[in-house]
Amino acid sequence: MAEPSTAESPETDDLDKDQMAAEWAAMAEGGDDGDEAPAPEIAEGEDGDGLGGQPTRVLNQDEIDSLLGFDESDDEQGGKNGILSIVNSTLVSYERLPMLEVVFDRMVRLLTTSLRNFTSDNVEVSLDGLNSVRFGDYLNSIPLPAMIAVFKAEEWDDFGLITIDSALIYSVVDVLLGGGRGTAPIRIEGRPYTTIERNLVERMINVLLVDLTAAFEPLTPVTFRFDRLETNPRFATIARPANAAVLARMRVDMDDRGGNVELIMPYATLEPIRDLLLQMFWGEKFGRDSIWETHLAGELWNAAVEIEAVLDERVMTLRDIAELRIGDTLALHAKPDSAVTLRCGGIAMASGVMGQADGKVAVCVNKAYRSYRKRA
Repeated sequence: MAEPSTAESPETDDLDKDQMAAEWAAMAEGGDDGDEAPAPEIAEGEDGDGLGGQPTRVLNQDEIDSLLGFDESDDEQGGKNGILSIVNSTLVSYERLPMLEVVFDRMVRLLTTSLRNFTSDNVEVSLDGLNSVRFGDYLNSIPLPAMIAVFKAEEWDDFGLITIDSALIYSVVDVLLGGGRGTAPIRIEGRPYTTIERNLVERMINVLLVDLTAAFEPLTPVTFRFDRLETNPRFATIARPANAAVLARMRVDMDDRGGNVELIMPYATLEPIRDLLLQMFWGEKFGRDSIWETHLAGELWNAAVEIEAVLDERVMTLRDIAELRIGDTLALHAKPDSAVTLRCGGIAMASGVMGQADGKVAVCVNKAYRSYRKRA
């Protein structure tokens, strides 16, 4: 008996082709402004149909941009859309550092007083923002002309930047050189800064670094040292362009004049104290529990320690020690009235004279050493 044929009839093939052609024609007529839309791709299954018996459409780039929230206007303005916009995004998301916010709040309070003494004027300093940026994007966004100070954290062996805009530079120079109030400083654009202006700004930067050191002092001892002053951002590169950094923007107002100060520190600079910056802030304790510290300090005085009373010492070679046998005698140079050294953990604490008390061997302390305090 002949087996039945499994091939489809020619009429069925022609019907499927006509149906597919009709669907393509309908999609082409639905295009915008009469433009011809690209033909959708069909993901065929084992039986020639799409998954689940329905044809599967593959989204084009415009549809992907629409789903991700990008439109054609972004591309016309020189931006990037689609996956490239996500990959090249300038948004940097890093863990929150609670103690760093406290440090900069403390710096703002200190800087307000320091700049008042420095300029002999009414100065108000405010923190505009503290966020994370990419270092290369920040350098490209610095409005010129400006002065960029490079400073070094000695204990961390890394660098940071302080940027002072032209408005604050001219304001500080005008105040320090006796400019009257109510008159806007005269700006001459397109010229390099003079030696006097650079020296005055450098003095103000040293004031900023002293306050920054004092702001970090309750958290960790660190010394910020002025390194150099640049006017070109390319010469102030202290990290790779793609590295993340912390940017603190501060506003300095002196009556009707003032400007902005921006302090940027790469995350690599803050890495040595990252654990300290992750602490929670409770009042003025800076992450420390003073009650627990007081209790621990009190209990330390009640801790039991082992004291060694050393009568005499003798230096021997390893060969002599290896040749010791049972019954050998070691001659010591100690006498009954010789001084006995009291040691704790290998550190000499005191010395005295050996005797007896209540039928036990005792040592009468007659000299206490203070050198162990320096070692601790």
